Amino acid sequence: MSSFDQVSRRAKKLEAEGQIGEAIKLYEEFLQKFPKNSRAKAVRDELLRRNKSASMRAAQESFQTAKALFDRGEFAKGIAIAERIVTEVPESAEAWNFLGAAYFRSQNQVEAERCLRKALEIDKKLIPAWTNIGTLFHAQNRLDQALVAFQNASFLEPENGGFYNSIGGILISMGRLEEAEQFCARAIKYAPNLPNAYSNLAIVFYHRSKLDLAKKAYEKALQLEPQNFAAFGEYFYIRAKLCDWSEVAIELPDTSPVGEPGNSMSPFSMLPYEDDPFAQRKRSEVRARELQVPNRFPAFQPPSARPKKLKIGYFSADFHNHATMSLMMGVLGAHNKDRFEIHAYSYGGVKEGWRRAQFQEKVEKCWDVHGAADEEIVKHAREQGIDIAIDLKGYTDQGRTRLFAHRIAPVQISYLGYPGTLGAGFIDYMIADRSVIPDQYRDAYSEKLIYMPHCYQPNDADRRFEASHQSREDLGLPERGFVFCAFNGCYKISPREFEIWMRLLDKVDGSVLWLLGGSEDAVSNLRKEAELAGIDPGRLIFADLVPEEQHLARQAHADLFLDTFNVNAHTTASDALWAGLPILTLPGKQFAARVAASILKAANLPELIAKDEAEYEEIALDLALNPEKARALKVKVQEQLQTCPLFDTKSYTIALEAGFEAAYGHYLNGVAPEDIDLSSSV
Repeated sequence: MSSFDQVSRRAKKLEAEGQIGEAIKLYEEFLQKFPKNSRAKAVRDELLRRNKSASMRAAQESFQTAKALFDRGEFAKGIAIAERIVTEVPESAEAWNFLGAAYFRSQNQVEAERCLRKALEIDKKLIPAWTNIGTLFHAQNRLDQALVAFQNASFLEPENGGFYNSIGGILISMGRLEEAEQFCARAIKYAPNLPNAYSNLAIVFYHRSKLDLAKKAYEKALQLEPQNFAAFGEYFYIRAKLCDWSEVAIELPDTSPVGEPGNSMSPFSMLPYEDDPFAQRKRSEVRARELQVPNRFPAFQPPSARPKKLKIGYFSADFHNHATMSLMMGVLGAHNKDRFEIHAYSYGGVKEGWRRAQFQEKVEKCWDVHGAADEEIVKHAREQGIDIAIDLKGYTDQGRTRLFAHRIAPVQISYLGYPGTLGAGFIDYMIADRSVIPDQYRDAYSEKLIYMPHCYQPNDADRRFEASHQSREDLGLPERGFVFCAFNGCYKISPREFEIWMRLLDKVDGSVLWLLGGSEDAVSNLRKEAELAGIDPGRLIFADLVPEEQHLARQAHADLFLDTFNVNAHTTASDALWAGLPILTLPGKQFAARVAASILKAANLPELIAKDEAEYEEIALDLALNPEKARALKVKVQEQLQTCPLFDTKSYTIALEAGFEAAYGHYLNGVAPEDIDLSSSV
């Protein structure tokens, strides 16, 4: 049997040859036989320390090499190095955390979670692992788990403003706004120069209807980070909501900002500011790149024949008393249930209201997936065998377009909610018509188009409302005088049309402008603009928000609806016509600026589509100065309600289903998506 001295001599020789691991093994074997030998323990422990230190130095060098590869986008090479690191130092929580972060950057979320959990199993106090796994959970919409992860990080480092900001962002996603505001304030306390803390605070203020405070918070964020395109987009949108047309306090970094993935300008926020469908496509394409996800689901294989029933999945947060449901209710009820099975995936937080109860009766399957992670929803929809998935939200508030990046169904369609291209390769088709997308703007849309015969917009011919029992006086309107009406959201109003409206008030004695009430600041700003134009601010009458039936009924007291330009009336245009109120529009270039023209053509009222601003003003003035013409026009609107294509829900639904059939037919026959023109069938 070898003595300690003999083992020591052999170990030192191995150590001199660089075989420290083999030297440690010799001491380990000796200690198994002589566990109380203090000299062997001391030498073994010193070798372990030196070996670990050397391993960590080598690992650190490997970390830097791997990081450089990741920064160059060479993820596979970087991950190979990171995998070697955890093999060499398997008990290093830092190594597992690094590998988890690497997998996350390469969009392999399954492996990322496995590695990050391993890091935390080794060391529950490793703060970077908590923040990384929290970020992963947040990206997957696993909000409860994300919240716990960042709370754990904040317990370990209680003065880290970034952690409180992340908690605030998660609480915003959960709709817990009061708590979110507290955490955003705490984030600013510990990190007063953190731009995103002010952006999150602005989001809280916005959702709590504190628009002026939201604007100021975004200004602070932009002062700290002038290149923050995401904040710029929201800042502009809030200014539009406030009707704040004063000089922009923050200088734009670019005259036509787009940004880059991770810092893109909201396509929706810029609709009121710029009527340029090609610029909108660029913004949407950048936003779509942010939504890319790894392909974790198997590719769809076409069946040998069309299923007996095509399963249509509508995805939205708006299955309640919302404008989308006002338009869609008739179609949902008119779908041919012998050929189509209708599924509704509701991911919104609002689960009550008379429309929700009504819509649940019209669809075969209503799935409440609020709070579910993206992959859970996609997996469920695939298990249900959805054939055509329809995004009813797009890039609007609460939209979850990333769901479609996973491929919910073999055919995916953008419809109704967002008036523009999504710029995403994973969206195959978009429902449109030749008025909203004429040939000269076709290339501004990445999707293949399903051209509806008349108007892309559905309507519910079964909507009913009682005649108004209110007088003009009850509504704050003058007993006599022409009532110009503009029941669009305040964010759609710009100085361009407002100047025309003020000239009309100036030229038509006793006339008033009836507007939808916005925030107190928006009302105040519009009154100030009227006064600057030489018009008594009292001639601007602001209507309260009331239930849909009352809103439809009260429009009988208006004489002419004046449309906004860059973003037209959409649902409100159809509402006005359904209530018997003529609407005057001026079509622009982008989808959002051409909706009312499409609606008026389908309502057989092309005379209310102006060719330029001068004609827009001329038509409005002629109707206001010649009341008999205005009355005759109202009669014509009422007559057209019964016969025009706009409110023929049954024919519209048949055409829509024909579009679905054609799109699915392309897939079934192995044909790539291509434009589908249903207008030729009229």
